[in-house]
Amino acid sequence: MPVEFIHRFLPGKSPVTLLTLHGTGGDENDLLQVGQVLVPGAAILSPRGKAVENGAFRFFSQITPDVFDENEIRTRAGELAEWIASAIAQYGLDASRLYALGYSNGANMAAATMLLHPGSIAGGVLLRPMNVIRPATLPDLSNAPVLIVAGQEDAFTPLSRTEALGRLLAEAGAAVDFSVQNTGHELTPQDFGLGKKWFAEVVSV
Repeated sequence: MPVEFIHRFLPGKSPVTLLTLHGTGGDENDLLQVGQVLVPGAAILSPRGKAVENGAFRFFSQITPDVFDENEIRTRAGELAEWIASAIAQYGLDASRLYALGYSNGANMAAATMLLHPGSIAGGVLLRPMNVIRPATLPDLSNAPVLIVAGQEDAFTPLSRTEALGRLLAEAGAAVDFSVQNTGHELTPQDFGLGKKWFAEVVSV
């Protein structure tokens, strides 16, 4: 059986596709408007996380707020990578120009998928992520552009865990930009301003 995700797809006017991955409790509609603002003209592919925890949608579950089941992460990342490939074929997208915009659990899913299934996601903006898995063998993410934005006062995502993810992606060869904002876990206009500027500089639409 092919892997299916409930999702939204908004066609674009450019070859770029933005894969929007929501945070805990969100859904496939959460980041649509943000994506349209951050990367004008891009197509948007927005799946809903398949894990459900206390009624909240996630891309993978948690044991505690900072402890995860690596086997589940590997399974969920494999499902997402498989679905991305089928969506690329279904909608006629350019696989080399599919970038993630992920928040919290969705940002973690984007990073895990890049590390476990290199080439499925070309890069992207990760808002409030942390390291959740380290592959036994690091992939070659040569020059994959990634912007990581952390919150200095984030009570859910320790800055040290976000920094660890940045180091891991850089070790795999990704071109990592790292920013720390004077905020908590919530998203702010500054996050969106940073993302819009980064996409304009890094992703040619």
